[in-house]
This record gives sequence, C-alpha cells and structure tokens, in this order.
Amino acid sequence: MGSKHFPKGLDERQRDQDGQIRQKRSDTKVETLREEYGQNFAKGFRSDAHLGTVRDATGKSLHELAKDMKDE
Repeated sequence: MGSKHFPKGLDERQRDQDGQIRQKRSDTKVETLREEYGQNFAKGFRSDAHLGTVRDATGKSLHELAKDMKDE
C-alpha cells in the first residue's frame, strides 16, 4: 500500500484533501523534524525521540517548539 500524496500550499505546508493543514504525527522522530526545522530543534532530546515524547515533556506544541527555536 503506497502513501498518499497531499499537495503543499503556498506556505509549503501539506494540506489534507479538504484544505486543512496536516498535523505532524506524535511518532515522528526528532531527527526528521531537525531536517525541517534545523539541528537545534528539541535541543536536549535524542534524535530517535518521538515528537509525542517532546510534547509531553515540554508541554508545548510543535508550533511553539519551532517558534522557541527561532527566538534563540
């Protein structure tokens, strides 16, 4: 079974068929997110940690984590 392709919007974020912005899955690895957001993303967490683990430990959403990284 192949993966579904969802088109990217003008802001380069992928959207579902109804136009909603796709949420990152909680089992997405930090390593993958660092490729997108930079090597300083989720500093202090191992690269094989999952986004859900980072969210639980910090109490922050992906958006907040990415924003914090830009503010550093």
